Amino acid sequence: MKSVTINGSKRESVGKKATKALRNAEMVPCVLYGENDPIHFSAKEIDFKKLVYTPHAHTVKINIDGNSFDAILQDIQFHPVSDRILHIDFYELNETKEVSINIPVIIEGTAPGVSISGGELIINKRKLKVKALPKNLPEVIIAEISKLEIGQKIYTSDVENDDYKFLHSDSTVICQVKTARAAILEEEIEDEAAEGEEVAEGTEGKEGTEKTEGKKEKPSESGKDSSKSSEAQESKK
Repeated sequence: MKSVTINGSKRESVGKKATKALRNAEMVPCVLYGENDPIHFSAKEIDFKKLVYTPHAHTVKINIDGNSFDAILQDIQFHPVSDRILHIDFYELNETKEVSINIPVIIEGTAPGVSISGGELIINKRKLKVKALPKNLPEVIIAEISKLEIGQKIYTSDVENDDYKFLHSDSTVICQVKTARAAILEEEIEDEAAEGEEVAEGTEGKEGTEKTEGKKEKPSESGKDSSKSSEAQESKK
């Protein structure tokens, strides 16, 4: 795993007033936890750009007043409106002790269930928590989907690695391909339309038969006139 260097200075005061002054000066208040007493320090907000705003996970080399510490980011707080970094907690690494950290999931490849069958790729886990020695921590976890068909899933058991272990069950779904909702809706609409046409045709045929059977032929007016005319001629004779 790659490392990012942060240069900081010890904080003389940890009160609210001092913390506010640091933030106004575009500095971030931080705490480094480990086997010894916590170390309170501050560093420039811009220096955290490569550590925080990245899809990869990194370890951190913290330089504080001439002393160097290897650590990982443990917790971070952002301002709810401006999204600026308010506070960061770090945890000091020990090469002989395993640590737990969230690792980003990277999707690679194109699923035939999406590109050919028109399915939809659902990403269930964008980060996975792993436990490992510092030297074995991965930057990312790769989920290869080039063979994924509709209805198939990738589980944590499919991306196991001897260097680290997942703090999730083997049945945890990382991603899957499902039938696209738009395709399902279109199919349902077509089925409903077909059923409607069948019902309409059946009703029309029934009504036509009933009308034909119920209709009786009436003698024409011309027929009546002809018979009357014949009777008149016979009387004159």
